[in-house]
This record gives sequence, structure tokens and C-alpha cells, in this order.
Amino acid sequence: MKKLAVCILVVLLLSACGTKSSSGQLRVGMECDYAPFNWTQLNDSDTAVLIDGGQAGYCDGYDVAIAAAIAKDLGRELVIKKIEWDGLPMAVNNDEIDLIIAGMTDTEERRASLTFTTPYYVSDMVLIVRADSPWIDAESINDFLGARVVAQLNTFHDDIIEQIPGVIHETAMGTFPLMTVALQSGAVDAMVSELPVAIAITNNNPDLVYVQFDVEQGFSAGDDATVSIALKIDSPLFDSVQEALNRISDAQRVTLMMEALARSSEE
Repeated sequence: MKKLAVCILVVLLLSACGTKSSSGQLRVGMECDYAPFNWTQLNDSDTAVLIDGGQAGYCDGYDVAIAAAIAKDLGRELVIKKIEWDGLPMAVNNDEIDLIIAGMTDTEERRASLTFTTPYYVSDMVLIVRADSPWIDAESINDFLGARVVAQLNTFHDDIIEQIPGVIHETAMGTFPLMTVALQSGAVDAMVSELPVAIAITNNNPDLVYVQFDVEQGFSAGDDATVSIALKIDSPLFDSVQEALNRISDAQRVTLMMEALARSSEE
């Protein structure tokens, strides 16, 4: 009986230690490949966080800044896990991470397996083209008749391509770096992007420019132009994360994005 009691006590102590350790962290998943929302860099900085799991480098960006603010509000240690876009929903549902903060849009399809906070950023949708492109002076998406346009796989960006009359809808690609190379090589004529991402890409690639449209001349994205934090359905963290997000003012969010844009252009 004594041995059994000791074994039970050890198990309980180990369990308690494990709970304490996990509750002391806020594990956030993102691509670390979607500047200025998130990117990978080799050097440490005041705003970067070491990527967890033995992967080389540090992650920085607007998403990291939002994650850091929420972790601080919750009194938890921020842990960043670098996960491919398509693997993020599975990671949060398998409890590998607590949150997805990765420029993800709240959609009806995703709500089948995830729950979302209110948006933490709202963006315009633009098209990125080569600097020598005949579409550089386009004023409407209608001007892109016959253009070969690409967007990221499994995002609403790919869906809105069909709003362009007579467009050649190219097969979606997995990452923005892949699409950037395709655009630079001439394999496609344009790529869909959120404005902050387009600014970051064109700042780092002077051979590319982005085309922005007036409200009535651009894409109709509605709520799809927003990004939110995703959690596992019925996550016990939801209310506290939403409350922490609510305490980040609109002015702070604008400042954090502008600072992230400035840092991303230095990478």
C-alpha cells in the first residue's frame, strides 16, 4: 500500500509540474515567412523571438508583436513555433500550440474546426506586378483582362482572383516567396497580396511594384480583408486572449504594423 501511495503521489506531482510548465507558456504558431506579419531572421533583436523546436533563427513581425503583447497581458512566456500554413489548424487542434497568429482570416469554412477572436488587423487587397509591367498604371482590377494572376494556396486571396474579368487564374502556390520568384521570372503577371505584405515585398524587391485601387475599382473582400487569432474550439484561453486583444488600441496596432514594415525592409 505504501508503494502504491508513493507511486500515486509521484504521478500527481509530475502531472502538476507538467501543468504548471504548460500554463506558464503561450505557444503561438505562424509561418515565419509572411513579412511584415511574420518572418525569419538569423540575428536576435529586441522584438524577435527565438523559434522553438530546434529550428534555426528568430521570428519577428507584426504577428510576433501582437503575440508578445498578449503573452505579457496573460503573464505567460511567449513561445513561437514555425509551422507551414496548411499545418497550423492541425497543430492548434492537436494541442501543439495554443494560438494561431499568422495573418489568418476568419472564414465560415475555418470556423468548422477553429474559433476566432475579433480581427487584429484590417487590410486592403492589391496586386503586385513587375516594374516593367504593362499593368503598372492600372486603375481597376478590370484592367487585368488576360493577365496571369496567382495567389497563395488555401487563402481567400485565391478565391477573389475570379473577380477579375477574363483573368488567367494560375494554380495557387504555397508561399509568398515562391510566388515572388514566379512573378520575377515572368511565369505569372501578377500576384494577390494584402497591402502591408505588398509594401514589404516591393521594398525588398525594387523590380516589383504594387497596384492599389480605389474602393469601387478594387477587389470586393468584405470581412475577408481582416485577420484574426485562431484557437481550438472551446479553448479555455479564448476569453482571456480576446480581453488581452481588446486592450491593444487601434493606435497601438497601427504603430506596431508601421514598425514591423520598417524592420522588414531592413532584412
